[in-house]
Amino acid sequence: MDAFMFYILFFSMFLTIKALESNCPTVKCSHDGPDIRFPFRVAGRQPQHCGQPGFDLVCKENTTMIDFPSYGPLVVKSISYDFRKLSLLDPQNCVHEVFLNLNPSGTPFQYYYLLKNFTYLNCSTRLSPSLNEVSCLSDSRNHVYTVESSFHMPFSCRQLKTVPIPFSYSPYLADNSFGLGLTWSLPGCEDCESRGGSCVFQSKEGLKTGCPSIAQDKGFSIVHLLSSGTGSMILIILVFIFVMTTMISIKVYFRQKLKVDEEAENENLL
Repeated sequence: MDAFMFYILFFSMFLTIKALESNCPTVKCSHDGPDIRFPFRVAGRQPQHCGQPGFDLVCKENTTMIDFPSYGPLVVKSISYDFRKLSLLDPQNCVHEVFLNLNPSGTPFQYYYLLKNFTYLNCSTRLSPSLNEVSCLSDSRNHVYTVESSFHMPFSCRQLKTVPIPFSYSPYLADNSFGLGLTWSLPGCEDCESRGGSCVFQSKEGLKTGCPSIAQDKGFSIVHLLSSGTGSMILIILVFIFVMTTMISIKVYFRQKLKVDEEAENENLL
């Protein structure tokens, strides 16, 4: 009985400590905003160990945003943790300006879609009507086009940049988020979400990530459970179990001690 109570007590304390250590609450910048959790984090609202370097998000006027040094802030439309997809919007409504200036190689992200090299041309005169002018990058003196790299450049044009992007410009693609999807990869976390786990740091001190779980075949993860939005409720339950098991252990101990004392007293009377 004592051994059984000891194991219950020890296990409850262990889970309580793990809950305290892994308490990374999921947050949102707005009611309908994306869930923000590992590897992403919002500075000031989540502990540092709850996010990976380079995955910092910002809540600005109830809008979820991410800042890229090579371009600036972009709106986070959605985050798919299962498919590791970050869908973005350009607040300037010019997705091709993002393609032209954003350099994913300096970030933890890569484009989610297949890429093809396209060249941006700046021309002093309009080209053939068969080519679509990038309206948000053009004005009366500068006419910008996206063409395939093999395109013969006219004398009136100069090359701005050749970059691998998901698609060339089309006036029919009105959604300024089309193609602006990024993905990421963390060692040890491949297919973690699809197996029911949650990618986390294996320790607060290091940057090594992993997908711990008690039963990998069933996809059940203690860390995923404790780091979810229900973590605080679980912590309260575990603390309650700890207190109750402690009280029961003390009660059983004094009962046994009283029984031993009574037996010793009876023997003395005999």
